[in-house]
Amino acid sequence: MWGIELQKDGEMPLKRQLYMALSERILNGAIKAGEALPSTRGLAQQLKISRNTVVEAYDMLAVEGFILNRPGSVARVAGGLVLEPLTPPAESSREVRPAPVPLLADFRTGHPDLRLFPRYLWQQLSKRTLQEMPYDLLGYTGPQGLPRLREEIAAHLLRSKGLYAAPEDIFITAGATHALNLVTDLLYEEGKPICMEDPCNRGMLQILLNKGYAVNPIPVDKLGVQTEYLQGQPSCAVYVTPSHQFPLGGVLPASRRTALIRYARKKNCYIVEDDYDSEFRYYGDPVAPLYAMDPERVIHIGTFSKVLVPALRIGYVILPGKLHQRWRQLRTHSDVQNPPFEQAVLAEFLHRRKFDRHIRTATKQYGERRQTLLASLKAHFGDIWHAWGDASGLHLAVQFPGMEFDEAFAKNCINHGVRVTPVEYHCIHKGKHADKLLFGYGHMEPEDIEKGVALFHEIVMRFQRE
Repeated sequence: MWGIELQKDGEMPLKRQLYMALSERILNGAIKAGEALPSTRGLAQQLKISRNTVVEAYDMLAVEGFILNRPGSVARVAGGLVLEPLTPPAESSREVRPAPVPLLADFRTGHPDLRLFPRYLWQQLSKRTLQEMPYDLLGYTGPQGLPRLREEIAAHLLRSKGLYAAPEDIFITAGATHALNLVTDLLYEEGKPICMEDPCNRGMLQILLNKGYAVNPIPVDKLGVQTEYLQGQPSCAVYVTPSHQFPLGGVLPASRRTALIRYARKKNCYIVEDDYDSEFRYYGDPVAPLYAMDPERVIHIGTFSKVLVPALRIGYVILPGKLHQRWRQLRTHSDVQNPPFEQAVLAEFLHRRKFDRHIRTATKQYGERRQTLLASLKAHFGDIWHAWGDASGLHLAVQFPGMEFDEAFAKNCINHGVRVTPVEYHCIHKGKHADKLLFGYGHMEPEDIEKGVALFHEIVMRFQRE
């Protein structure tokens, strides 16, 4: 009847199949408003299924208002349910993407080596932590994060960077991107722009634009943001990466740090410090966070996603006290909280100093890969290039004086199996850094780095000839 065919050996229950078949025919007008449906016994006999299956399907239709099913009378189709068929989109409007070219060398930025993640240890800690987790932590634990994790983060920051942060000032987030989304909501003032380094992380820039901010770009040199360009600039905040400027890699000196603090105090605004990967440092100890200079004017953002694995969506924000209540309100009415399970495991990971050990192991490996990249560039390009900000992080900014790298060059590299990123991609004002490229190396084996630089050299030579 009505062309209904049920898949009796399918995964979907027969009652659900029958409900969907009847509701679809009601919506497209094949079964008219007011039309009587067959009796449950009669339809069961026609479809060779049990009567109970039909009864259950009719009940589903009645509950959702597709049919009127009164005791003692036949079930009839409700009125006003017909939907006009959708017009299929034109073929030309569908985006057809070409098949990606297999990459022989991928110098993408911001990716740690996932193979270094201590998976077995994490699995052991996860099992133990879940077994021992109190039942109250399985409910709503609040927008600030687990107290034990905040205590362990505070202890780690003190022993690794000499930074004192009270656990009550630390708020757990789902990574740095989530943190910046909340911070921008927290600081937004109608008509007030935000100052941002130029070049900057393009993803973070897009967050600000999506929030409706006007962005004042502040130029960057080898030492980081040029604070003299802040003079006279109105703003509600200044976004900076002082410990390892992204993407050029500079470490902001004390003179500019104090200038930033003076600017924030004078303008009664905040400095948003993104400390995204400064744990991996190859000369000396980690750089002291800007937060230490003025905890009432600096909002510090840190993340474990960049230093462990991106799949671990845990970051944190250290907030001035006057912003705590507003943060709790925003977080409560956005996503309430981070899942407690990963927080508890990470707290134990930090408590046992396994995170410290991971940083030491990873830094040694990344340092060797960094040396391989520098040596390979030297072998193929001689002395015609200069490295910017190579003291820490997982990528290298490389300047090739006299050359220009644009989107066409990057696409040409992709077509030949090599991914590199022009610094111009991350620039707000274009044209000032056209001779620089970014080489991410943290996720690559040394032999892959060597092969990749050799292939990149061939591409550059061919591109220049053409």
